[in-house]
Amino acid sequence: MVYDYIEGKKRIKNILDNHLEIIEKTYVPNENDFTFDNAYKVWISSIFVDIRNSTELFTSENKSVVAKIIKSFTSEIIEILRDSNECEEIGIRGDCVYAVYSSPKQHHVYDIADKTYWINTLFTMLNTLFQGKGYPTITAGIGISTAEELVIKAGRKGIGINSKVWIGDAVTKASKLSSLANKDKIGPIAFSNCTYINIIDKLTENNSQAPTWFTVAHHNQFGKYYHGSIIITDFKTWINEGMPI
Repeated sequence: MVYDYIEGKKRIKNILDNHLEIIEKTYVPNENDFTFDNAYKVWISSIFVDIRNSTELFTSENKSVVAKIIKSFTSEIIEILRDSNECEEIGIRGDCVYAVYSSPKQHHVYDIADKTYWINTLFTMLNTLFQGKGYPTITAGIGISTAEELVIKAGRKGIGINSKVWIGDAVTKASKLSSLANKDKIGPIAFSNCTYINIIDKLTENNSQAPTWFTVAHHNQFGKYYHGSIIITDFKTWINEGMPI
């Protein structure tokens, strides 16, 4: 290939020299509202679900079984994550499934966090079905974080290759929390401090024992976070009863 570095320099200077308009919004705007010259500041929450020991799983000799496990995992995680009017993005990064949501109000954060409890319980169903087939079982770390983010349209102007990019704590912290969860005595769900603050009061209203479901921890990069293993009781009971249809 021949890269026209002279034109490349012009494009970079144009980006660096242009004024970037930052607009505060309640919700993430429609795709048509994004340009390469603006950015939006919005409150979002993000969930990451990261398979533990995936290298060992992916290098297993029985590729057909691995494919079935990954297909099952991604299918049902996405089914849970997508069920929200606030969902802005869902994606798969190797062994990780993630989602990003608008969460301008406290009740949005509460509803989004509820998805992590369903996902946590889902692994019991997945592993029960895997064991029934003689397949390996899997575990995962679930991370959720809430923050005010800058969202921009990034890519190559004029050729149609572009995507939203989230700049701030929510997405990066959710990803990191998912990598911490479910190992080294950390529970399967890890909550950022901001997420915890937005959900604990309502959880406690519904169940006075809710504060005991969480353990506080500290990370040298982003400070306080909480972890635990919250499940959906009816779902878990159904699994334990043999999953009758």
